[in-house]
Amino acid sequence: MDERSPNPRELYDLEFPAPAVHSEDGDGPVLVHALEGYADAGHAVALAATHLREALEAELVATFNADELIDYRSRRPMISFSGESFDGIDMHKLTVHAVRDNAGVPFLLLDGPEPDLRWEQFTTAITALAERFGVSQVVGLNSIPMAVPHTRPASITAHGNDAESLGELNRWGNPMKLPASASMLLELRLGEAGYRTAGLSAHVPHYLSQSNYPGAAAALLQAMSQVTGLELPTAALENAAEQVRAQIDGEVESNAEVASVVHSLENQYDAYMRAKNDQASLLAADQDVPSGDELGAEFEKFLAEHAADLGDLGGRESAPDDTDDDQGRDLH
Repeated sequence: MDERSPNPRELYDLEFPAPAVHSEDGDGPVLVHALEGYADAGHAVALAATHLREALEAELVATFNADELIDYRSRRPMISFSGESFDGIDMHKLTVHAVRDNAGVPFLLLDGPEPDLRWEQFTTAITALAERFGVSQVVGLNSIPMAVPHTRPASITAHGNDAESLGELNRWGNPMKLPASASMLLELRLGEAGYRTAGLSAHVPHYLSQSNYPGAAAALLQAMSQVTGLELPTAALENAAEQVRAQIDGEVESNAEVASVVHSLENQYDAYMRAKNDQASLLAADQDVPSGDELGAEFEKFLAEHAADLGDLGGRESAPDDTDDDQGRDLH
């Protein structure tokens, strides 16, 4: 084999025998990629993936060689020390599981830390797995810090090469250049290979981007159900979101400055929603209804115009985790 075309099998080990991943009607499984790090504000991607593996029937399909993909100096594993000796270490794991939804329909879940190294070999390996298991659709999960209040429902912006599957979900709409991620490259390469691809980005209040935010995880799974038709459980995440909301409300009430900023965000959010609803209701029957792309572009523009108002709340505007590279700058 040419050195420039490495064997993708060197990056992962397959379980044997492999779990069945085709539904009763013979359709191939959806492949969901949920990579943590670059675009995981509020840890929503990690929360969603963990919830799927724990709440549903899941079987291991493949385990990637972390030594080949992860730079441990930039994302150091946590090691346990008893006081006298080291007694354990939590090494990074990047795996593929076969998961069955509430109706018993199987799908593949790729989750774990975003690879630091060998992106092209990694995407080649995933493409080989997608071909091996007859994948029918590919969906990526992301979460990004935005100028939105925690007191309003978490919103989703979508993109992909199959507009019909995205339905009425908001779109970004505007062309842009931005730093790439392994998740973006994976979507690009799988799209080039002929797969239907979609990316879902949950909006997390920027002042909570480094805290667990289960409301965004629940929104991701709800949107994923819309795009794929999978029946996914969200009740536990929604209950957790209510508890987090109550805790945050208590903290906000005790800080007048924070309360003022949150109130401002609420006014901006509500003004945008009223304007959008009024525009839709005033359209005559013979007029064109704005597309999802147009509405998504207006939403992005509206929030960008008011981002400066957020000032010093919680430190940096996007509050990225320094160990996760440029998470806070990922505005898909």
